[in-house]
Amino acid sequence: MPALSSFDYATVRVVPRVERGEFINAGVILFCLEKDFLAARVELNEPRLLALWPATDVDLVRQHLQAIPRICAGSPDAGPIARLSLRERFHWLVAPRSTMVQVSPVHAGLCPTPELALDELFRQMVAVPQPQ
Repeated sequence: MPALSSFDYATVRVVPRVERGEFINAGVILFCLEKDFLAARVELNEPRLLALWPATDVDLVRQHLQAIPRICAGSPDAGPIARLSLRERFHWLVAPRSTMVQVSPVHAGLCPTPELALDELFRQMVAVPQPQ
């Protein structure tokens, strides 16, 4: 059995009307210091978002969501935050905000590989099961 590594993660949420507190899960950010890993997967389910608030600026939400994986990857087009260390980027990304794109509290786990843990968390927390 492979050795397990500890990781921290947070779920990315879209809150179209902050004062109402309603949200949909739209991504997962996962950080594993031991494996030098920081990545995010995001996916916006437009019908679910528009069901919460039909006047939501979907393009703006999508832009904010798409920035998260670029910041994790340290992409040059992701601005000054992307130049920080992995730990600093993770803490910046999971800092509490009262904007339309928010994150859950940070949770911890153990995994053999962070890539598989990210895929599994995304499947559990974000992906909408397709009818058989």
